[in-house]
Amino acid sequence: MFSLPKRLSTSFGIIGDDPKLAFRTQPSGIRRLAEARNIPATDDKYWSQFVELFDSASDVYSLISSNDIRRALNEAPENLKTLIDVISARLFRTMGDHTFPSPPQSAFPPVANIAATWASVSGSSARDSTKELLNCLRVLGRVIPILYESEGPLEEEILWKRKKKQASPHEPTSDDQEAQFVIEEDDSDEDGEDDPPEAATPTRPSVAVSEEELEPALADRLLSTAIDLMFCCGFTIPSKFKVDNHKVNYTIWEKGIGSTVEVQSSSQLDANKIEVLRFFEVLLSKTIYMSPSHVLLLTNPCISRLVHNHRTPRRLVLPILCSLLNTAMNSGSYKAPTALMPTVGGVINGVGGMVKELPYNHLVWKEDNRPHLVSASLGVLVALLDYQSAEGRDVPVTGGNVAPAVAPNAAGGFIEVPVAPTAVTNSFRYFLAKLHRPADLDYILNGILGILEQHMNATHNVLPGSRKGVPYVLETFLFFWKMVELNKKFRTHLTESDKVVEILVYLLLFCLEHKDKPQHHGLCRALSYIIQTLSSEPAFGTKMTLPVPSRIVIPAKWAVPGCTADFFISAVYYTVATTSGQLNFTYPALLIALANAAPNMQHLQVPSATRLIQLFTSFSNPNFLLADDGHPRLVFLLLEIFNQIIYHQFQENPNLIYAILRSHKRFEDLGTFTLAKGLREIKRIKEAKEEAERIKTGRPREKGKALDVGSPTSTPASNDSPSSRFTNLEDSSVDKLSLSRASSEAALSQPRDDDTERPIPVPPTPSVGSAERQFANMQVSSPPASMPGMSEKARGKMKEPATGQEDEGEMTPELLSVAAAGVGRNGFVPTQEWVTSWQQGLPLDTVLLLISELLPKIQELQNSSKASSNIGHIIDFLRVADIRGSLPTPPPITPRRFQWSDASLIWLSSMIWGEIFVKGTASLAIWNGTNVRLFGVRHTPQPRGVSNFVGGLLGSPSPTATSPTNTGSGGHSRRVSRAM
Repeated sequence: MFSLPKRLSTSFGIIGDDPKLAFRTQPSGIRRLAEARNIPATDDKYWSQFVELFDSASDVYSLISSNDIRRALNEAPENLKTLIDVISARLFRTMGDHTFPSPPQSAFPPVANIAATWASVSGSSARDSTKELLNCLRVLGRVIPILYESEGPLEEEILWKRKKKQASPHEPTSDDQEAQFVIEEDDSDEDGEDDPPEAATPTRPSVAVSEEELEPALADRLLSTAIDLMFCCGFTIPSKFKVDNHKVNYTIWEKGIGSTVEVQSSSQLDANKIEVLRFFEVLLSKTIYMSPSHVLLLTNPCISRLVHNHRTPRRLVLPILCSLLNTAMNSGSYKAPTALMPTVGGVINGVGGMVKELPYNHLVWKEDNRPHLVSASLGVLVALLDYQSAEGRDVPVTGGNVAPAVAPNAAGGFIEVPVAPTAVTNSFRYFLAKLHRPADLDYILNGILGILEQHMNATHNVLPGSRKGVPYVLETFLFFWKMVELNKKFRTHLTESDKVVEILVYLLLFCLEHKDKPQHHGLCRALSYIIQTLSSEPAFGTKMTLPVPSRIVIPAKWAVPGCTADFFISAVYYTVATTSGQLNFTYPALLIALANAAPNMQHLQVPSATRLIQLFTSFSNPNFLLADDGHPRLVFLLLEIFNQIIYHQFQENPNLIYAILRSHKRFEDLGTFTLAKGLREIKRIKEAKEEAERIKTGRPREKGKALDVGSPTSTPASNDSPSSRFTNLEDSSVDKLSLSRASSEAALSQPRDDDTERPIPVPPTPSVGSAERQFANMQVSSPPASMPGMSEKARGKMKEPATGQEDEGEMTPELLSVAAAGVGRNGFVPTQEWVTSWQQGLPLDTVLLLISELLPKIQELQNSSKASSNIGHIIDFLRVADIRGSLPTPPPITPRRFQWSDASLIWLSSMIWGEIFVKGTASLAIWNGTNVRLFGVRHTPQPRGVSNFVGGLLGSPSPTATSPTNTGSGGHSRRVSRAM
């Protein structure tokens, strides 16, 4: 008869003599690491607990806290050193043991857990080498961040000090095997020259006798072991790839770039890959413990050793690069396994496959390992591609030759000369830039589009929450940015295909989705830079006339009629109009992108024309214009958009031309703008606000104080702050456009006589007759006198100034006090010299010449009784009007490219590592409780059960000066602030 064991573990829910509880609470457990001194390395009973006791990664991070390690570091550092040495030696021995990897457990987890528990309590358990090796990785991953944080001599002593070489039964080595595939280093693409072979060549370890007396540093050996574990047969790749007794085979994980081999993975293999990639992230995470000012100056030793080809050879870089890349890109078409249920009586239960497709299935079934694997793969890949510190910086390229020095920076920190990576500076960046086969480029593009489509379909489903969103969207965008930045052929391939429209729409949609969430503003900033990078390509603008693909799910509140250019303009408008200035760091990049694409914009619809004018009206308002020294730049960019369309697509955009004519006074006022006029306007707004408040409260007006009214451009009191210029901008009634013809022809609705900007909701499209009546009552004033910023040709076409005008350029003591008090939030004090410096440089000539040429003709058509009954005559007139003889010679089209600077490189590094930090902290508290220096960390209380959502919390617009200690992952989300 069989008998039950005398004690049961807590797996059965019975409290007994639990070794895990004892390890946490008893003096012989984790407490001994700090309380005892000089624990000998030969104390196998104590040290074995760290590799045999834990059953999962969560066990390690819950039973060994960061405070335990920090306490040992401060009170008994020799014990911490012994722990790392013992666990590392155990890792190396296990890797070479013939029992590793141990046979996989049962495919059904409950059965496996029960079997393991029964074996442990009955005393008949066999050694589980896979579990021991995973625990070695987990314990080292718990300890190494504390070493990085300390920045003391112990880190150098433990990780980087080289010792005398000793004979070892196993050292993870790699033979000079023939490459599994070849990425050609030239730009040729001859047929068959770089086709990958059908199968991988196994690695045959060899004992190389070295003449060096010192063995590699511990960190180097850990990196080599981690690389070997990525390609260990039976552990991370199927056992069928094992040849003879050689367990390491550098086979690319999945079919794709560099491999045509179908590698059938499993859930257990994927889980092991996640563990190895998590260990990689820990080894590479030294960056987060560097201050922003030191990130580009100091070397991250682990990343440096991994990306430099003289330390990590090409035969290893390429399998790592393509394994991570293919794993991520294949997720765009990934289907969850259908065999979710165990076999019963030899018959496969296929019901699980159908259930997986039902709505809300993610709330019922345990989450697949696949999303975590893709997220970890993209995280490690992007971190490696981003590394440009110290000797890893790209080098300048002149005439096709790579200079041997690091590229110098200009005065503002911007790189002026073309730069490119080399195999010496960063081999991962170098080989990614060398991809050139159209099939490979299509593979990457389709993978990225598949990921974005999956996420968009999940988040905008008919049943809210019925599908879980993709948790690695941010990493996908960052990888796409790296791909566009590094690979010129991919950039050209993308912009010359119609799929660039899909990419643009997804970028804009994600920006609109997250614009109201401060924790996602870092993502919005990155998206704006990506859009600017794409727009600088010559072929990008030619795609602006294509329709938005119908298969892309666009929420109704953002859907607009027309083509891609219309959606582009409307998306930029919504980003500016509804964020109250919180995304002002994205405005220049988005406007530059519009200016780059403007020469090719055709047939802009009425809403798009209206919104461009609304943006110009708000940006040119004195309250906003004088608030910051960078705001005039936005007006400059908008004028450039108008000029490009007038020069190159005048007859194709009558709606925009008509909108400009209707708002001619805004342009004319800008041409005569002075500091005194702007301050007088601001003063008038302030007094209007005080008067409205007085009337509301019923207080009497102060003696001797009169309300200054009468300006034709005065604005209401509600718009007194600079940021309020963007509050509900979509509701401001700037010369609203509407339909006026039976064939849906575009026209303009009635303007206000005083040209004020009262916040009125944008009305729906009125009827034809209504628009005709409004247009019939429209009165257009004559243009003013010549303006100081105009050219001689433009000044000659303007009318003579009217006599008796008030001199608004004189500064009174009251206006001087307004200027001295500071207009903007940051106390910026404008001066007339500053106003003159940018006002005279505004490209107003083209628009003013257009107004002076066409406005009298429009007035003549307007005054005729026939035309006043049908606005379509004016639109038809603008379609055939030719003013090329009145305009100066068009300047050459020179798109503005995104320029990298030291500040932007640091910001992007902080964003990448911030995302890795948040996901690692939310899941296992890997870096929890450590003093992170690259970015600030703020804790935000969250309801329990939403921990999966915190992975996207990144990039608030304001940095935090301090990095508070993380106290726990449950019930809190972590918000990472960018470094600058």
